[in-house]
Amino acid sequence: MTKLNIGGVPEHFNLPWHLAIENDEFKDEGIDLIWKDFPGGTGAMCKSLREKEIDIAIILTGGIIKDIINGNQTKIVQTYINSPLLWGIHVGAESNYKSIEDLEGKTAAISRIGSGSQLLAIVNAQKNGWDIEKMDYKIVGNINGGAEALTNGEADYFLWEHFTTKPLVDNGTFRRVGDCPTPWPCFVIAVREEVLANHYKEVKNVLKVINSKVKSFSTHAKKNRYVDLFSMRYNLEKEDVKDWLSITEWNQGKPISKTLIKSIQNKLIEFNVIDTKVDVDELVKKIYI
Repeated sequence: MTKLNIGGVPEHFNLPWHLAIENDEFKDEGIDLIWKDFPGGTGAMCKSLREKEIDIAIILTGGIIKDIINGNQTKIVQTYINSPLLWGIHVGAESNYKSIEDLEGKTAAISRIGSGSQLLAIVNAQKNGWDIEKMDYKIVGNINGGAEALTNGEADYFLWEHFTTKPLVDNGTFRRVGDCPTPWPCFVIAVREEVLANHYKEVKNVLKVINSKVKSFSTHAKKNRYVDLFSMRYNLEKEDVKDWLSITEWNQGKPISKTLIKSIQNKLIEFNVIDTKVDVDELVKKIYI
């Protein structure tokens, strides 16, 4: 049996992976898939891929493209979530900020440099016509660090996934002043090149299993069967789960397109996140199931 280490955020998007692991669906294909949670998000996963601590990552699209361009020996093999990620723009509940416009020139809390929270802070700034070059950041590690920084006044605002932060909005830790969706499909599956070279068949089987699993979430009726489970596992209100499911689409195995990758690179250039574009083949390895 081949052991493969996989990482992802401890959020509701990744429930299909956990269900498949718990049901031994990967082991049935000869794969011992070991899951590791990354509360620190994309930046932490990029580091772990580089250091060969994990073999596969369920990771934010813009973040991994940037890191591959910067030397991470990894390839995107497939989109995982086709829909955009909705990022809430949060301030401390007791702060004086009332709108997104109030945040121009203020300090953004980010999990780490190169993280999704930093990238979306840039996307939001560009969307609102702010000077990206003058942005100021406070590194906070994860959502708990973001809550602490905003409460203590060490940072002024924090972008994190809308529904993950909803309990902190409900309990009065955060106040949400707006949302900022990613301008592309949000999560992809990325695999280290060394693993693709040595375990191509096993990676192909991992994709086969997860693509089959997410078919359980392919229609509104099928999704609704899991509302109680999402609510229980991720401490979310059932109505919030329903709202999230209504805007979320899992990919079921359709290969990622060159046109999409080119358009994302164009956006990243526009946001001053990357300095140059690379050939799509340097970013993507298509695996046909």
